[in-house]
Amino acid sequence: MLWEIKMNLTSFIFLFLCSLSFFTMAVLMLFMQQGFLIEWEIMSLNSSSIVMAIILDWMSLMFMSFVMFISCMVLYYSGSYMGGDYNINRFMYLVLGFVSSMMFLIISPNLISILLGWDGLGLVSYALVIYYQNEKSCNAGMLTALSNRVGDVAILLSIGLMSSIGGWNYLLSAEEGQLMFISGLVVLVILASMTKSAQIPFSAWLPAAMAAPTPVSALVHSSTLVTAGVYLLIRFSPAMAGTIEQGGLLILSSLTMFMAGLGANFENDLKKIIALSTLSQLGVMMFTLSMGLPELAFFHLLTHALFKALLFMCAGSIIHSVGDYQDIRVMGGLVKFMPLSVMSMNLANLALCGSPFLAGFYSKDLILEVAFGSELNLICFFLLVLATGLTVCYSFRLVYYSLSGDWNLSSSVGVSDDDFIITSSMFGLVAGAIMGGSMLSWLLFPSPEMICLGPLLKSLALIVSVIGGFIGYMLNMASANHDLKSLSGYMLVAFAGSMWFMPFLSTYGVSKEFLKVGVAYSKSGDSGWLEYYGSQGSYQFFMNISTKLQTAQDNNVKIYMMIVMLWLLALLVIIL
Repeated sequence: MLWEIKMNLTSFIFLFLCSLSFFTMAVLMLFMQQGFLIEWEIMSLNSSSIVMAIILDWMSLMFMSFVMFISCMVLYYSGSYMGGDYNINRFMYLVLGFVSSMMFLIISPNLISILLGWDGLGLVSYALVIYYQNEKSCNAGMLTALSNRVGDVAILLSIGLMSSIGGWNYLLSAEEGQLMFISGLVVLVILASMTKSAQIPFSAWLPAAMAAPTPVSALVHSSTLVTAGVYLLIRFSPAMAGTIEQGGLLILSSLTMFMAGLGANFENDLKKIIALSTLSQLGVMMFTLSMGLPELAFFHLLTHALFKALLFMCAGSIIHSVGDYQDIRVMGGLVKFMPLSVMSMNLANLALCGSPFLAGFYSKDLILEVAFGSELNLICFFLLVLATGLTVCYSFRLVYYSLSGDWNLSSSVGVSDDDFIITSSMFGLVAGAIMGGSMLSWLLFPSPEMICLGPLLKSLALIVSVIGGFIGYMLNMASANHDLKSLSGYMLVAFAGSMWFMPFLSTYGVSKEFLKVGVAYSKSGDSGWLEYYGSQGSYQFFMNISTKLQTAQDNNVKIYMMIVMLWLLALLVIIL
């Protein structure tokens, strides 16, 4: 057996055992309603103690358990998917570094110690996005890194603001209400979370990060990088309750899930469709947080991680088999050749749509019913309903174009489910997509509250889902042979399919103007006046002075005589 495969198996076994252990401890902590906070004081600065803190409660342990479970499946899957890659060792170490950074972030209740995980995620994600080392990957990696740097700066500013209360433990300070009185802190933390979780206007980097290998996408877009912002806000939610910023986040998250759902219906790249569905679900999590329901948002975060990782792994299996094509229009009829992958993908799609008794149903249906029963403004209500229908619509569109229909890859051969490692790594996530929602529902909400709604609101989620699925399948079936019809409404299609021109605004539109200003400032400032009167000017001035002083200190009689003569001449001029 190859060493790389052995490494995958070792990582798989280690992470699986860690996941099992952490899940057992999380259940015990949940039942006992206890947790542990461990702090090491590193230094004291202006009476504020800088500490390395670790929190082990049911939430952090359960999240770590899910991250490790998905990571072990992804690493095992990578043994075959990345098997032909020359740098597979580097890939494995990068993925393990990525998981380690996420662990640091999960267990850190301190804004200073959280930087280990927060910046680690940004750095390793950049290295993974540019893994294939071409121009497209480099552009996507730069967009990812620079977008996340905005959030990093917000965290650093938050650290400066929190120094006023003598500590940086945001978890305890939020619960005690101390953070309510620090002006601007909630805005900065929400800004940091929005950049990591790709909410409007920072959404462009998430589909661009699809330039990374598919196993990385399965990990990043399910339980690690994109959920870091949601997790931070879940921990920070007591300080956010009832603020104006919470209302602003409600509107932005509603727009994000609607924009992503609409864009996915016009996208043809298989991985980007799934990436946009991730963006839509992140909007749902932020929406739930904005309604003041952090535990429900955490519930959806965990269930979403299970079926989204499965969806990416199935997409990777399909892409791997059909000769690295990613355009769904050149696929079709894959159910005849890849029954296991197609079955798993359909299962993940149904879980994503919230089909009854799958993982997504327990969290999405609960979120929708709570939202329908709350005092929600009309715009956010309609955006939530439309986003739910669009989710089912693009899922069934994906099923029509790639899994059912006619076979379009006439020249491709060898499309099958023969790879044992790729197919077997999906089984654990298949079980999670079926049973994960009900299991977590029983654990987190053992005695759920009764939600009383009218017949229309109660059945609205099901009605919208059925209509969305019907439109997604039938409309695409009717227009599959008439793609030129979209040219009649080209402007609308271009606007909706390009995420409302957000990638343009985030890259070309911004960088062009800012780079022009930067070049002008560099020429006139850094390389111009600042250089002349700053570093180089000061250097030349002090060099001239030191040369003259050195000459004066050389004990030369002529120099002393010259100085005496000058003094005498000056004195004579004054006298006369």
